[in-house]
Amino acid sequence: MADCRYIRCKMLQVALALALISSRHTDSLIIAPGATLQRLQGTYAFTEGPANDAQGNVYFTDQPNDRIMKWNVDGTVEEWMKPCGRSNGMAFDKAGNLISCADDKNELWSISPDKTITVLIKDIRGKLMNGPNDVWIRPDGGMYITDPLYARPYWRRSPEMQMSGQHVYFLTPDRKTLNQVTNDLKVPNGIIGTPDGRFLYVGDLGLQATYRYRIQKDGSLAGKQFFCKLGSDGMTLDEKGNVYLTGRGVTVFDRTGNQIEHIDVPEGWVGHVAFGGKDHHLLFITASKGIYGLQMSVRGAY
Repeated sequence: MADCRYIRCKMLQVALALALISSRHTDSLIIAPGATLQRLQGTYAFTEGPANDAQGNVYFTDQPNDRIMKWNVDGTVEEWMKPCGRSNGMAFDKAGNLISCADDKNELWSISPDKTITVLIKDIRGKLMNGPNDVWIRPDGGMYITDPLYARPYWRRSPEMQMSGQHVYFLTPDRKTLNQVTNDLKVPNGIIGTPDGRFLYVGDLGLQATYRYRIQKDGSLAGKQFFCKLGSDGMTLDEKGNVYLTGRGVTVFDRTGNQIEHIDVPEGWVGHVAFGGKDHHLLFITASKGIYGLQMSVRGAY
């Protein structure tokens, strides 16, 4: 009888332990079952600006080393362009050009597939921008650019601000007119818009908040709404409209602003995030000295 009681006691302890484990590891709404964060490579000074092409390859920057790297869908990594104007945030347009926030001279570039550079923004009425940081391209080709001031040691300009503040700008689809579209943000940084071109999200690292705006046809923004109490360095969306913010790991909010996931990343800072891979289910994370990947159950919106 003593043996039977001992066995039943052990079975109860195991059952309780399993129940506790289950309660701590509930199924994620967006991470693929059984998936774990993988370090894809870790040989960089500081990684930033991931942008995926039509095949699922991801281009990213190693900014202190002034180069753009390319992660291929087969898992290999190659140096794609050096120097690269100290590229930071990037995005592909519909023609396959890589739009780059070229921070070396505070410019916005278009880099063609054969690596021909076209400067889209050199200055604003003779004044240098603070430093274009991130860019999102809406469906008609218009571009939203964040312009925070982070003085760089490699600048040959004065670190003093020449703009009236730190704002978001809109470059018209014909790429001829640049308009300021915000005036009450502190340090706008990460930016992403919905695929239908209706809404724009902007992360403000100075106010530690993210806001959502309604996009107007002329590029102006209306209906500013508080989205969540967290700023962001870089941002992306998945097919369900969930918003991915970066900084201390990756924090994910649903479209109503409720947090649904947090992904810890073993680096001091996560600069940016994008979806890539052949099936567009790989969450590609640029984090300080490394690049990381996590398989998701959702596809990226881009």
